[in-house]
Amino acid sequence: MTSATLLTPARTSRPGGDRPGATTRAAERAYIRVLVVLDTAVLAVAILAGYLARFGDEQPTGSEIPYVVVAPVLLLVWLVSLKAMRCYDDQVLGYGADEYRRVSSASLRLAGGIAIAGYIADVGVSRGFLAISFAVGTIGLEVARFAARKRLHRARDRGAGWSRKVLVVGDTAHVLELVHTLRREPYAGYQVVGACIPDALLAPVPQRLGDVPVVGSFRGIPEAATAIGADTVAVTASGELTATRLRRLGWQLEGTGVDLVVAPALTDVAGPRIHTRPVAGLPLIHVEAPEFRGARKLVKGFVDRSLSLIALLLLSPLLGVLALAIKLDSRGPVLFRQTRVGQGGEEFGVFKFRTMVVNADALLAELAARNETDGLMFKMRDDPRVTRTGRLLRRWSLDELPQLANVLLGQMSLVGPRPPLPSEVARYDGDVARRLLVKPGMTGLWQVSGRSDLSWEDGIRLDLYYVENWSLAADLTILWKTFGAVLGSRGAY
Repeated sequence: MTSATLLTPARTSRPGGDRPGATTRAAERAYIRVLVVLDTAVLAVAILAGYLARFGDEQPTGSEIPYVVVAPVLLLVWLVSLKAMRCYDDQVLGYGADEYRRVSSASLRLAGGIAIAGYIADVGVSRGFLAISFAVGTIGLEVARFAARKRLHRARDRGAGWSRKVLVVGDTAHVLELVHTLRREPYAGYQVVGACIPDALLAPVPQRLGDVPVVGSFRGIPEAATAIGADTVAVTASGELTATRLRRLGWQLEGTGVDLVVAPALTDVAGPRIHTRPVAGLPLIHVEAPEFRGARKLVKGFVDRSLSLIALLLLSPLLGVLALAIKLDSRGPVLFRQTRVGQGGEEFGVFKFRTMVVNADALLAELAARNETDGLMFKMRDDPRVTRTGRLLRRWSLDELPQLANVLLGQMSLVGPRPPLPSEVARYDGDVARRLLVKPGMTGLWQVSGRSDLSWEDGIRLDLYYVENWSLAADLTILWKTFGAVLGSRGAY
């Protein structure tokens, strides 16, 4: 989550009676049942595929245990392994990468355990059958979880689906900040239903912070959560919420079925950089510094150049067709070379297919008043300077394919912040200038999060988040999501 990190302890059940958020719990259990059914179906298909791929129509030989017994036992043990690795824990379902890591870990650990046990016990189960079953099953589980999650996210975006009902506790400024952060990503599943603020800030008449109702003070947080049906209490910063009062709040929520989560004043820091170390009873959060050089950077550069070379070779016929279409559509060169600013403030010429008329820069001053975005960029949905072929290229982001040459030359990366213009960089403040600590990318978080539909502030926030928290695994995830963003034409104009 790119917002405040939520630290969630174990939840206990309320002895008897209806629990707060009973409807949410029912929806949560229904979602988990769907996952169990999906996992069972995927594993059954994987085991059948392993059997057919290994034996086909032949009768298996050399095994003391018939495969009619091996198959259901393997399926059952696999499901138990998923359960043991907490792959159905509601704290990891629906958001973040932990769910996928646990599914893969459960499958790989089980495969390793069966391999060792089979070797020791000398059980004659085909290794080819097991290898194919685990390979197909692990990939299938990940794909099924991804599909289920996307369906859940779409439901949450519509205001439906399983979401946690959150009571936010803190002073007004921090409550508003946390509410904004949670609502920025509604698919994460945190629906704010009320707030509790310090006693001194309460008024004798009903209050609202934005559109969030104030339902109480710090004196009656459990009662307020029960009254509005919240199943989660999210505590943010406040001078009145001392460590002692926070500990007592945890005691008060025991047995109520309400989660207690703490949102520290630490935003836009990815999980791998955060380590919790208990010191004298305090969960101190250690934050590792961002990594801007070293072995991982060398590997990233090698991967970038290798993939860009392969892509250029494979896409060369398409590039030729696009070049011909541009030439036939309007007067001017096929490629458009524009000065952009790269890593460390070094300028370079970025390559793009030309999508505008040749005098586009001269016409910009006349269109400045029709700018549809805030910040330092100029964007128009119906820019009259864009050619007919250019609209098609922009719709599918095909105009950016020549930037593969920039990646091959080491000027850009496949994944990174948006390459800015020198005029934009000239107006950067100290924070925004951190975008220049890494190479700009052909795609990035801005690309998979809305592109031109993003505000300037959100675009910068995503770029800075990437700069601080980049990883090779995150790059692969962004590249994968880029295909979906391009096919959906989100924010493309």
